[in-house]
Amino acid sequence: MPKLCDYVIQQLANHARMIQGLVGGVAAEQACWKPSPDTWSVLEVIHHLYDEERDDFRRRLDHVLSHPGQPWPGIDPRAWVVERRYNEQDFEQTVAGFLRERDQSLRWLEGLVSPNWQISYEAPWGSITAGDLLASWVAHDLLHMRQLVELHWAYTTHQLEPDRVEYAGQW
Repeated sequence: MPKLCDYVIQQLANHARMIQGLVGGVAAEQACWKPSPDTWSVLEVIHHLYDEERDDFRRRLDHVLSHPGQPWPGIDPRAWVVERRYNEQDFEQTVAGFLRERDQSLRWLEGLVSPNWQISYEAPWGSITAGDLLASWVAHDLLHMRQLVELHWAYTTHQLEPDRVEYAGQW
């Protein structure tokens, strides 16, 4: 198995544990809370990760590797937030679903035999390789872990009002 895939598998496994840690102990009230109407809640972030794991990264990467040149399966992550009513779902079940799908992804990646990471797909915005998709999967996790930390910050500072947190340091 190429070194790239080994690194990605390790990172995706680490990220699953970090994400689980970031949402462990979050109460239902906090899980659904949003700093503003146009932002996501913790539950929406986790459900997005769950759907991306199941319906985007693994599926599209498999498609590029197994069916080169054929159109990707369609996705609409922004619409799914509303269509799939993310913020109305059971938080614990959603976390468990994400972790279960991540385990499946890790097993799938471990089972790949000599994948061609240079094979490309012509997306509407330009060419993207299987390696680009793999790297983006890792980066996607990091973006949403940052989002989860920001949501924790916003919720905590909201709960502590009217007390201020400036003494803690700059964000």
